Amino acid sequence: MIVEVPVLVVGGGPVGLSVAIGLQARGIRVLLIERKQTTTQHPKMDITNGRSMEHFRRIGIAERIRDIAVSREHSMDVVWVSRLSEWELARFRYPNYYDALASIQAKNDGSQPLEPNVRLSQVVLEPELTRVLQHSPLAEVRFGWALETCRQNGAGVTARIRECHTGQEQEVQCQLLAGCDGGGSRVREELGISCDGAHDIARIYMVHFRSESRELLQRFGPAWHYQSPVGGTLIAQDDRSVWTLHKPLRRSVDPGSVEPLRLVHESLGSVFPLEVLQANLWRPHLVVANGCGRGRIWMAGDAVHQYIPTGGYGMNTGMSDAVDLAWKFAAVLHGWGGPQLLPSIEAERRPVAVENCEAARRNNAVRNEIASSYDPVIHENSSRGADTRQAYGRRILELGNAENESLGIELGYRYRDSPIICQESEEPEWRLLDYIPSTWPGVRAPHVFLQDGTAIFDLLGSGFTLLRFAEGDGHALLEAAAARAVPLKLVDIRDPNAAQVYERRLVLVRPDQHVAWRGDTVPRNAMDIIDRVRGQEIRI
Repeated sequence: MIVEVPVLVVGGGPVGLSVAIGLQARGIRVLLIERKQTTTQHPKMDITNGRSMEHFRRIGIAERIRDIAVSREHSMDVVWVSRLSEWELARFRYPNYYDALASIQAKNDGSQPLEPNVRLSQVVLEPELTRVLQHSPLAEVRFGWALETCRQNGAGVTARIRECHTGQEQEVQCQLLAGCDGGGSRVREELGISCDGAHDIARIYMVHFRSESRELLQRFGPAWHYQSPVGGTLIAQDDRSVWTLHKPLRRSVDPGSVEPLRLVHESLGSVFPLEVLQANLWRPHLVVANGCGRGRIWMAGDAVHQYIPTGGYGMNTGMSDAVDLAWKFAAVLHGWGGPQLLPSIEAERRPVAVENCEAARRNNAVRNEIASSYDPVIHENSSRGADTRQAYGRRILELGNAENESLGIELGYRYRDSPIICQESEEPEWRLLDYIPSTWPGVRAPHVFLQDGTAIFDLLGSGFTLLRFAEGDGHALLEAAAARAVPLKLVDIRDPNAAQVYERRLVLVRPDQHVAWRGDTVPRNAMDIIDRVRGQEIRI
């Protein structure tokens, strides 16, 4: 039997699920396959950043995500200790949801995300995203199915898929294929694309466990991460009973000889009751694929980039990949996307992948610097030990915690050389730790609350949106969009603060909330603007 569907999504992690959700929300039928029998049981990813939460808000599920995450009342502190059973060395304080939201509302200058970060394990996120798809009449989700081959021509893609436990095979005819199948991507292999960068940069042993021993595990109060130069990183998955320890393992140590229970006890410095849920060695990479796809097959997430999770850039970068693929695939299938639209996936997203890979490398280098400054004296219960701990704590604070503070990485990424952006010269300043709001074409549009409390993002349409901040024209863009069947919504805003943040009287925002064009008046070539942003090869 041949299955015919507009889009085949290969991979059922958060990125693949989000691609499928974005497609069905735009009226596109989709088949998603995942080789595993269920959603992941592996505790990957424990931070969903503000940009990813903005994407979830756009599709109406942000509050559902927060409801299944760590409580809104809990902070996101990162604490360094000599060992968990010993002394606190340094603390980086981060607010809970309510305090973060109050700060965002108070600083309404466009420099903040609309949504605060959320602590959430992929183990919890994937089932919720799967439920969204399973309730959609336009989506079919098949766990336990793997991609065998995929071949494309000018008309579409022919894929062969296999049910893993029976060996049954089916042919799928689709117009477009999204490869979201992780670091060992079969789609990437079929395309003949390789990854560049550093593989196996460390050996880390993970122990995922359950324990109610909060007198130790929250000895210095609830915290998101407890980090130790000798004990690795302890992640509080739910601030109650589920925890994950990641401990670097010397290359001389045989992982088969590791006893997970003993490793946890030695790392944290105390014996306490726990149930090991999972334990294994994993090897992080810092690599980016040398291409994102071609023709009718495009990739997102770990199929394109794999990072050590210092900063949480892996899945969060993948979420913006997913949004990019979904709106562009839908535009092509609805008939208004031009020939440059799909190639713009690589032009826009691969440079972001490279930048974020470098950011993860820098963050990991900071952790290595902290480790290299380690002195065993910090474990002494003596005045010498206290002085050494104090100096070490100061050093940690001096090195900082950019991996959890880089709004420039999370919000400030920009599509500098995109073929579907009406480019301007004089690029605005970019900073690592701070996001500087701008509407320079190619950037994420700034978030602001209007005078009535409405978030400007909540006014954007599912297609393009023309924001008009003063009386004037704009009709030529609306007429050009209508002539090309490009969905374009006009939103009039009379708000002095928003007008100042948005810099121009007219700002054209794409479906992914990035600025496509801006101006104080519409030039005579309004049709060229619309053709450019929909993927026609037009020089402006």
